[in-house]
Amino acid sequence: MKFSKKKSKKSEILLEEVDGEQQSLLIFDDSVSAPRPRIISLYNDIKDETAEDVILSFMLMKEIDKEAIYENENDPESEIIGFYHKPIDFLISSWGGEALNMFAIYDTMRMVRDECEIHTLGMGKVMSAGVLLLAAGTKGKRRIGANCRIMLHSVIGGQQGSLHNLENEMAETRWLQQQHIEALVAETSITSKQLKRLLNKKVNIYLNAKEAVKYGIADEIV
Repeated sequence: MKFSKKKSKKSEILLEEVDGEQQSLLIFDDSVSAPRPRIISLYNDIKDETAEDVILSFMLMKEIDKEAIYENENDPESEIIGFYHKPIDFLISSWGGEALNMFAIYDTMRMVRDECEIHTLGMGKVMSAGVLLLAAGTKGKRRIGANCRIMLHSVIGGQQGSLHNLENEMAETRWLQQQHIEALVAETSITSKQLKRLLNKKVNIYLNAKEAVKYGIADEIV
């Protein structure tokens, strides 16, 4: 995968080369009056292609638009003692998707938010694997639309084959379920006991925006 920059009079376009063809990935405005957009949108099922796009966007945005922090703020020639990273807005409206791709995005968010705030916004539908990603935003910066619906359920397995293979796959599904529970407990105000009780109902659990804030999945209704 190769990247190149193409400049116009007022904008800079980051191009991704895929199979010999260049595709526009991000567009930045170079004018002084307009800040660069730092928005990542997840509006699809969470699968390989979607996860790749989201992860790549997070990694790129972590590295651009950094502002140097000088030892003497009035002297740009003084020693640089760190960098300020502008926040990233992460818009989520997803039916959910694959658990491992969810964890790939989640682990990326955990790494990025150590240096850069991630402001999550759930709109319309945030379901299944999308719930953890909404909750994984920077605490105090997680918003949800007033009419957004949240849905939680157990990790779903669809194994077939021999008895020994089924046992092995079920062990993997149980491991994924436990990792999902631990991650949700870490990012929300739901206790492990509460979450297990909800998931043991073996049906989809739907929450409204107020309930999402109550359970610490989001911080504010917009």
